[in-house]
Order: sequence, then structure tokens, then C-alpha cells
Amino acid sequence: MLGGIGLYIAYARITLPQALPPIQTTYLYDRNGHLLTTLHGSVDRTIVSRDQISPHMIDAVIATEDHDFFNHPGVDVAGIMRAAFTDLVKRETVQGASTITEQLVKNVYAGSYTTDAEGVQSYTLPPRSIEEKIREGLLAIKLEQTLSKDEILTTYLNTVYFGHGAYGVQAAARTYFGKPASELTVLESASLAGVLHAPDLYDPIDRPSDNWYRRNYALDQMIQYGYLTKAHGAHLKAKKCCGTIPDQTERLIAPGQSEYFAEYVRQTLFDRYSEADVYAGGMRVTTTLDLGLQADAEAAIQQGLPDQHSDPAAALVAIDPRTGQILAMAGGRNWDKSQFNYATGRGGSGRQSGSAFKAFTLAAAMQAGFDPNAYWNGPSTIGIPACPDPNQPDGIWHPVNAGDGEAGTFTLFGATAHSVNTIFAQVIAQLGPGPVVNMAHALGIQSDLPKTCSITLGSVGVNPLEMTNAYATLADQGVRHWATPLLQVKTSNGQIDESVGSPGARVLDENDANLVTDALEGVVRDGTGTAAALGTWPVAGKTGTANDNVDAWFCGYTVQIATCVWMGWPDNDTTPLENIEGVPSVYGGTIPAAIWHTFMINAMDGIAPQPFPVPTFDSAHSIGPSISVAAPAPSPTYVPPTESPTPSPTGAPEPTKSPSPTETPSPTESPSPTETPTPSPS
Repeated sequence: MLGGIGLYIAYARITLPQALPPIQTTYLYDRNGHLLTTLHGSVDRTIVSRDQISPHMIDAVIATEDHDFFNHPGVDVAGIMRAAFTDLVKRETVQGASTITEQLVKNVYAGSYTTDAEGVQSYTLPPRSIEEKIREGLLAIKLEQTLSKDEILTTYLNTVYFGHGAYGVQAAARTYFGKPASELTVLESASLAGVLHAPDLYDPIDRPSDNWYRRNYALDQMIQYGYLTKAHGAHLKAKKCCGTIPDQTERLIAPGQSEYFAEYVRQTLFDRYSEADVYAGGMRVTTTLDLGLQADAEAAIQQGLPDQHSDPAAALVAIDPRTGQILAMAGGRNWDKSQFNYATGRGGSGRQSGSAFKAFTLAAAMQAGFDPNAYWNGPSTIGIPACPDPNQPDGIWHPVNAGDGEAGTFTLFGATAHSVNTIFAQVIAQLGPGPVVNMAHALGIQSDLPKTCSITLGSVGVNPLEMTNAYATLADQGVRHWATPLLQVKTSNGQIDESVGSPGARVLDENDANLVTDALEGVVRDGTGTAAALGTWPVAGKTGTANDNVDAWFCGYTVQIATCVWMGWPDNDTTPLENIEGVPSVYGGTIPAAIWHTFMINAMDGIAPQPFPVPTFDSAHSIGPSISVAAPAPSPTYVPPTESPTPSPTGAPEPTKSPSPTETPSPTESPSPTETPTPSPS
């Protein structure tokens, strides 16, 4: 009795706001507070009357969302009981609204309207609880007593989110079909009705196959509740699509070519929050980007590859190793012509990293207790029975070095500096591919990696963002911070999301990480990466060149900044990088290292040089070579290079072209009694 009186009093006191919730723009800033860009709905919400909405749309929404809409009093009593059970028994988040009236209450009437000091109004929902569910039920009943069913339905269709930044049926019709809501066909209406269950998942533009599934579900519902005949519904379901869907998403505009980064931020926000929050929640997002460093990154690529029409593509990513914050991301040369981001490889399979991947094999070897000063024999070619290769006549993997200048005896550090394939092939054969794959993933590589021996030579596609992330982990002495573009996310009411940021996790022993850094310093000091040296700033890094010179990399770091540079032909991983800006054959130690150097000189300006920690060469690292090898396979003629190209994904080496008559290989330096180094690039 008392409970009923309480509900009556609560019902009597409830008032319904007159205004619709505001659609608020989300603002993105760089780390220094400079406006980067804005995110908002693709089409402004336009309020339309009932007679301006196609009757097919009305039927599809009723059948899909609330088939008993015209008969119930506004609430789903069974749904409220389920919510109570969920909250009280399972202690889980209370389920969402059930009827169209309840959904409208949640979207428009249940929240609070506030206005900040700048006069910006925001709509904020209270926390989900059983008490709130009951309050919304009372609001729904009052709404049914205040408005007609047609008014409730029309208001719902004018405010509900349809995905892709479209609020309301008019905006959705124009966003997806380029027409007003009054002209929507049955099939188009079913497609839009199918979106409502989960707009982020069933967006017809970004997820057409998922929308097709939900569209057919909506058609089934229309058949079940008498809005379509079975024959007509079956005819419509047989159609593969419902017409051309024009993508009217807003065009990003950001300084320089930072649209690639801005789009990456947008996708990151979608992954963390709902599209509705991003497009209309009025967020204030401070990103990790430094627009000054972004300009330096774009200028470095422009200097190294000045001809945008005939030069290959390039990407550069810079990360603060101590936080994982992305400081710069150059993902392409012209956003208006191509939105593919080479820095993230989103939607692609990545590019072969070549010998830049050897750093991960070395890290796995240090973790396993290998002796960095033990000597290994590195002939020009070698057969390793422990690594089968069904594509070879003898069934054995035969990795090769790129030239006889690399053959000789090397320590692991020397083999790293001079990128000796046949030694790293022996190391992974002795370790097993599993530990190397696990180490790469632990350091920051998120792409799928097959557990094959050839992976040590970078035969699998990866992207510059994850490569930079992995090298940043080495720079931070084995502590991995996942790369992030978000510095702070603030909601429209000023609440800060405390979950933004990566706390860091140790994935490699500190001394083992420092041993890898010590080896990578040798690459820049007197190995294949001398072009990346920064003078007074200590640098550790590794060159990488894919098989047939189709991709070239330089990844390196100082204590404060980790950066990777990739270059290759756009959408083409089979054409060699030859005769580019006066360089006959591009290796990682040529143009990529030069771009890296140009960027890092500017990035490090004003930052005091800081030495890397000195590692301990202790008895814990005592494992030397023990793998058995087979007789060398016949060797073709090779060009003496600055580093070794990567074999094909099958592990089978491909011969390198002989030098052209006009190209003279660099002379080999006088070897020490114990090792024969490869010359640095001239």
C-alpha cells in the first residue's frame, strides 16, 4: 500500500521537458591545446512531421522494435521485472529500454539538462539502476497520458540514433540513401529499422554485410506482424542490397596531413565509446599529437621523397616510450586523394619489416640466456634441417646473406650490427619460432604472426605503428605502454575519463632489454644504420629491407623518443624500390634512415642528450651456438649490400640482381681477425 502511494507521488511530481536533447560537437585538440579538428553528425538533425515519414518506415520500426506499440500503456512490465532480476540477483548492468515509449524516455526525458559557462547545453543520463528503470517506467506512463501514440512515434523517429552520425529518420535517409524520409522504400526502411538494435554494429556504410542480416530480420518481423505478405518479403530478402548508399560522412579537415591521425583518433573513440557519444556527446578530447612534431614528420618525408607523383609512399610514427603516447603520425601524402593510413595499415595486411624484425629475435635470445659475445659462423648461405621448407628440393630452409661481404664469424651483437641473415636463422632455429613470436607480441606487435623460422627475417606483414610500439618498449627498458592517441577525454559535463592512458607492464627483463639496446647502438655506430646517427644523442636502431627491396624501414630510438619510418610503393608489395631520388637500390639504411635522421634532429632539438643504461654481461647469458646445419646450397650472384633482404614468406630465398654496369659496390672494410663486417652505406 505504502509502495503504491510512493509511486503515485513520484508519478505526480514528474515533469516532462519541452526541448529535445542537443546534438553537441566533439572537439579534438593536440597535446598543447591547439584545435585539431571537430567530429559531429554527417547530416544535421531535421525534425519532420508524421506525414513526411514513409509509411514503410513506420511499419518497419513498429514490427522490429515494438510490435504491440499501439496497444500497451507505454511500459513493458515483464522487461522491468527482468531488469530487477538482473540488478538484484545477477548484479549486472540493468537492461535497456524495451518499448518505443521507454526508449524515447531514455533518449529525451529521463536525463538532466545542464548549461555550462559558455552557454553550451548538454543532456546527461543518470546511472543505470533498478530505481532509474522504475522512474523511467513512470515517465513512460506519463508520456502516454500527455502525447498521442502518433506524437510519441514521430518524436522517437526524429531523435533516435541511426548510426554514422545520423540522428533522426530524415538525417538517416539522406546519409544512407540520399533522399528524404518520405521517399524510403520497404527495403530501405527495413535496412534503417535493422540499425536501431545496435547502430555501431549494423551501420549500412561501414558494416554492409551485418546490416544485410539485420535488414532481413526486419523483413521477417514485418511478415510476421502482417505488414508484408510472405511472397513479397521473400522477394525482397533475395535482393543482395537495397540500392546505392552514398557515404556523406563529413570530410575531416586538420592541419597539414594530420587527417590520418584524426581519423585514427575517431576510430579509437568509437572503440572506447559509442558513435552516438562521439558524434553528439560534446566531448573535449586532448590527443597526444604534437602539431609541431607532426609538421616535422611531414617535412622530413617531403625532403626525402620530394616528388609526390613519382616517388613511393612513406609513413612515420613517433612515440614517447615512457607513456606510449603518439607524438606524430604521418600516414599519407594527400588525404583528399587517399584515406588509407600507411602508419596503421587499417584494413590492410601490413608490409614486410625485413631485418628490423631481428631486434625481436635478439630480445627472445637474451631472455632465453644466449651469450651476446659468443661467436657464430655466418656463411653466405646455410641449410638448417630444424627449419623445414617444403618448397626446397631437399625440404630444408636455406636462408642467404645478401653478399659475400657479410660472410664470416660474428658475435650476436656483430651479426645484429651487420644484419647477418644466416646467423639469425641459426638463432631462431635453436630458440624455436614460438619464443620469437611471443616476444614480438609482448613488445607491441599486434598483427598475427606465424610460428615459422623465416619470421626472424621479417617475412610477415606488420605496420609502422606497432613496430614503433615494440621499439618503444625496448627504449623503456622492457616496459610496454600500448600506443595511444588519447591524452585526456572529458565529457560535456566536465567529467574526465580516468581509464585513458596505459599504466605500462614489464614484458622483458630490464637488463635483457638494455642488452638489445646495446646491440642496436652498434647498428647505428658502425653497422648498416650509420645514416641515422644524431651526433651527441645516443641512438639505437635497426634497418630493414624486404625481399626484392619492395619495402624499406628504419626503426630507432633515443631515451626520449622512438620512431619508425617505412617506405614502399602504394598498394604494391612486389615492385622493387630502385632508382629513387638518385639511390639505385633502396635499403633501410638509405632513404628511410635519412628521413628518420631529419625528423629526429628536429624532434630532439632542445632535449639534453641522455645515455642509454649500461647492461650487465653476466653468467646468466651463457648459451652459444649448438644448432646443426647442412651443406650450403648453390649460391647465385649477389650484390654486396648494406643489409640483407628478407626471404619470401615461404622461407625460400630469392636471388638478388647483379649490380648494373654503372653501379659499383662499396669497398669492404678491413676485417678484424674474428669477424668480417659489412660496409656501411656510402
